Amino acid sequence: MGNNNDLDIVTQPELREAIDQQMRELSTRTVIFHHFVGERLGLNPTDHKCLDIIIRATNPITAGRLADETGLTTGAITGVMDRLEQAGYVKRERDPNDRRLIFIDPLLDKAMAKIGPLFAPVKQAGQKLYSKYTDQELAVILDFVINCNKMTKEMTAKIRAEVADDIKTHQPEDKSDL
Repeated sequence: MGNNNDLDIVTQPELREAIDQQMRELSTRTVIFHHFVGERLGLNPTDHKCLDIIIRATNPITAGRLADETGLTTGAITGVMDRLEQAGYVKRERDPNDRRLIFIDPLLDKAMAKIGPLFAPVKQAGQKLYSKYTDQELAVILDFVINCNKMTKEMTAKIRAEVADDIKTHQPEDKSDL
């Protein structure tokens, strides 16, 4: 396995606990990293990650799909789109067949001119890190990351649904029949 000589973990429960702790730290460091990337781009972290979703989309993405993908309200997505458009990273285009449908098109030249230099060192460092592992270990790591993403997406949907239920539960009662 990779260079784990400094780990004094012997039992499965200790290993699982260590992974849990390291995943928490990775999550925190990732959020902080993207906060500062957003600042370098003149965006907040949410806008930055929405831009990432738009750039990575294989088909043109609508505001509604972006709302579904992120769990943000359509009103919040409108604000995100306003800020991304004002910063020059995207443009909105109406569907010629259905004027209600708005596609969000990334302006890749400007976006990549700013994003590329920020992430080139990250990609280079990642490649260096990956070189420490065998092909079999990389396959296990990839499987782990894929399953972490699936788990996180499922947990996000669950929490999103619970938040929606909480909002419905705490709505004032309709007293119009009184």
